[in-house]
Amino acid sequence: MTFLRQSFIVFRRQLRMNLRNPAWVLIGLMQPVLYLFLFGPLLEPIAKQFGYANHWTFFVPGMLVQLSLFGAFFAGFGLISEWRDGVVEAERVTPASRVALLTGRLMRDELQLLVQAGVLIGLGYALGMDAAGGGAAMGVVITLLVGGACAAASNALALTTKSEDVMAPVINVVMMPVLLLSGILLPMTLGKQWLQTASDFMPIKWVTDAVRSTFLGEFGNDKVLYGTLWAVGLFVVAMWWGTSTFRKEDT
Repeated sequence: MTFLRQSFIVFRRQLRMNLRNPAWVLIGLMQPVLYLFLFGPLLEPIAKQFGYANHWTFFVPGMLVQLSLFGAFFAGFGLISEWRDGVVEAERVTPASRVALLTGRLMRDELQLLVQAGVLIGLGYALGMDAAGGGAAMGVVITLLVGGACAAASNALALTTKSEDVMAPVINVVMMPVLLLSGILLPMTLGKQWLQTASDFMPIKWVTDAVRSTFLGEFGNDKVLYGTLWAVGLFVVAMWWGTSTFRKEDT
């Protein structure tokens, strides 16, 4: 059986589980949608201060990145449940590639993120977002890379901790500085210089700037280059960690 076939079998099973209980998909989408309707309008009076004639064109890309982070980072909780029910152990005794066990799950997570991103961008256009279609598509691609990285890391963390009580606080500790220092909600230029300097060491800040630039139709600037490189780098490292963790389950 080929690697792609093995990955598809895992993906199909995971997708069926989601379709039987779509609550997590809806919950994952609710947070950025609520931000969109309740927080987004507050940016309109100050949008021009940081160079945006349309505040939705600033805010929607940030919500897209937030969706990829918070939605994908919680993917591992389902894997803990599967491990506890013996599903992971049953998969291990098959000849399936350990990489396929991770890749099939990531395919489910990426499809879920793609659907949620489509809904979020559609709402953005409905609210008056002025974004280039090709730029929005490229922003989604960058977001999918980050989402894949977060999902792979979440699965690795799940198999490492094997406990929701341990995993949840770890994710919260990681996510809080990311949310505050990446400029997802507000541009870091509004903060003090030490905050701007600290945010420069936050990879997601560069990713957020890259996605915003693509929505504006700017493809050749340094922000897009650095953000894309960070997204690819995070994806490669997370995939290495995730596949290593699945392989360690054999030992």
